[in-house]
Amino acid sequence: MTTAATNPKVDAYIAREKAWKDEVIKLRAVALACDLTEDFKWGHPCYTLDGQNIVLIHGFKDYCAYLFFKGALISDPDGVLVQQTENVQSARQIRFTSAAQVDGMDNLLKAYIHSAIGIEKSGLKVDFKPTSQFSMPDEFQLRLDEDPALKTAFEALTPGRQRGYLLHFSSAKQTKTREARIDKAMPQILAGKGLDD
Repeated sequence: MTTAATNPKVDAYIAREKAWKDEVIKLRAVALACDLTEDFKWGHPCYTLDGQNIVLIHGFKDYCAYLFFKGALISDPDGVLVQQTENVQSARQIRFTSAAQVDGMDNLLKAYIHSAIGIEKSGLKVDFKPTSQFSMPDEFQLRLDEDPALKTAFEALTPGRQRGYLLHFSSAKQTKTREARIDKAMPQILAGKGLDD
């Protein structure tokens, strides 16, 4: 049993959890046993080291997961880390569908958490693909060429916000949908805000 302090917001989260309650309780215990600080971020239990995010617990319809923020840097000899989508560059998940599965992976999970802690302590950073390597939809490039204020505003956004818009625009299959997304996003871009701000 750990002596690490628990966070009342996580207690409330667990009390409300329906689908993955037993799994979340077990994942919480594993994280706390690794001497991480329990926090609550983005609506989920998050475990940190000196204020730096290490691992987050989150649930989906078909599974719950540990999300390692710098999971791409963790050695994965057991092949348990999953890249959630092709566009996720840093984070990796370990997915669970039962409490027994969590129990069976207790030592492995602790080893991965300790690896993530070591990565954080070492100061290693994930090399992100530059924004210039993301697909620029023709419809958006045309708008940028026609509207200098939009181009200036877009270039002033953080690289992450730029990538978010580019992924959002380019994921639409039809020109009409891409144009509608661009129209809807223009006020946000001009205001210096990201897609989800």
